[in-house]
Amino acid sequence: MATLETIRVTTRRGIEGDAFVGGSGPDLVFFHGAGGVTADDPLVKELAESFTVHAPVWPGFGPDDTETSIEDMLDFTLHGWDLVDAFALQDLPIVVGHSMGAMIAAEMASVARNDLAKLVLLTPAGMWIDAEPTPDLFAMLPFEMAEVLFHDPVLGEKLMTGGADFTDNDALTAFMVANARRMGTAGKILFPIPNRRLSKRIHRIGVPTLVVGGASDGLVPPVYIDLWRDSVAGSSTHMIEAAGHMLHLEQPAATATAILNFLSP
Repeated sequence: MATLETIRVTTRRGIEGDAFVGGSGPDLVFFHGAGGVTADDPLVKELAESFTVHAPVWPGFGPDDTETSIEDMLDFTLHGWDLVDAFALQDLPIVVGHSMGAMIAAEMASVARNDLAKLVLLTPAGMWIDAEPTPDLFAMLPFEMAEVLFHDPVLGEKLMTGGADFTDNDALTAFMVANARRMGTAGKILFPIPNRRLSKRIHRIGVPTLVVGGASDGLVPPVYIDLWRDSVAGSSTHMIEAAGHMLHLEQPAATATAILNFLSP
């Protein structure tokens, strides 16, 4: 399986951060969600078998103290495009986003509708149905999230902690600090509800779009996937069985297959 290397990226605004890059083939940019991304992300590695993958780390999710540079939805959107520019790609990028990253990718596609080739949204945040409110992750303790985010909560707990030994006080402290930074940054666009009026701009998305949902997703349930399909003209959907919100971790092979089938010429 492809190996991704860590590179440093600096945007034209001067924001520095890590990105994981590897593979071969057409350029694909992967925007992670509130759970972050690593060089060992199973879906990213699957995609790197067919594409040159660029997976940047959002401010607040890496070692750099840059989270104060991003304040709102517009900042995230423009930073996303600044990252694409920093990669100096040869062609229009394929953009894949997960959850919060999908929300940002959709905003990017709505404001610069001619600047990407295709769009894949995995369990995307960003829409709201009054009759079907989504759970408030910010009111949950970390151990409670697995029930909402995973088809298999036991597996979910292991994946969310990355195998950290919480009997080690230093490991526990590092995990809690990193989690607080991630949630604090994500909260700028997801708290108190993940609704920044994307519905007013979503009609501008004009590229081929695939929306992928997890059949057991407790955060973005299937009814939201239907809403995305109905809101993005000409889009298609695919449901991953035995997967929750974190389908890229629970079912990376099935998720990659759905993406590859959509992206095939």
